[in-house]
Amino acid sequence: MNRPGGAVLDPAAPQLVVNSRALHFGWLPADADAVAALPPPGLRPSPDRLVFLNQYVVDDESQTSGFGAYSLTYLGVALAGVDAPGGVSPGGWWTHYVTCSDRVRAYAAARGAPVSAGRTRIEHHDGQITAETEIDGVPLIRARCQVGDTGQSVSSGHHRYFTARDGQLLSSVYPYVAEPVSPFVIESVEFLEPEHPIYALRPENPLTIGFGFYSPRASFAYPGGLTVHDAGPDPERPVPARNRVDALSVPA
Repeated sequence: MNRPGGAVLDPAAPQLVVNSRALHFGWLPADADAVAALPPPGLRPSPDRLVFLNQYVVDDESQTSGFGAYSLTYLGVALAGVDAPGGVSPGGWWTHYVTCSDRVRAYAAARGAPVSAGRTRIEHHDGQITAETEIDGVPLIRARCQVGDTGQSVSSGHHRYFTARDGQLLSSVYPYVAEPVSPFVIESVEFLEPEHPIYALRPENPLTIGFGFYSPRASFAYPGGLTVHDAGPDPERPVPARNRVDALSVPA
């Protein structure tokens, strides 16, 4: 299944990824006030200021409908009042979206993602996972976990993530199916560069984990359309007139 390396993807088209190696979890931050200030007007952080992180690797182009092989890390702030379908997972505001793929960066940027060029590595040795994210060759995030094997358990559902484009808040719902390992224990999460903006999302010490899993087979889809998010009046965080969400024709 060969595709031209320079192919440009239509950002309105859906995309499918199967059997990625994924580490996905969340924590309480060291600086709750800094995290609370990151979502834009019209979105409210969760009361506990939960931060989420997903580090994943797609090893072969046959695992995607158009992206090719790539690695990616996204992280951001969990939100209040905008849960994913089913009400199990809170919506999230992406603050960083780091991938080694030019094709994925172009596709995601057209959908409003805050893209950066970088690389994610996940290494598995003797029951331990080390996941590291770098930007411009500089390691920024390193997570270490104890992991077991997959069994009969399957996790599935939806995530809802928000981006901004042309002054509009956009919402998308991402279905996923994953085979988590058990046992699973997060040992450490390091933010390695205090001068980088990503450092504002670092975890508190001692580490407090809100949720998490590692799966060697995690599949998900990018939806075909984006929905304009009508924030509505919010007495806690009013939306200035210049930032209000107006009608926008979004590819569906």
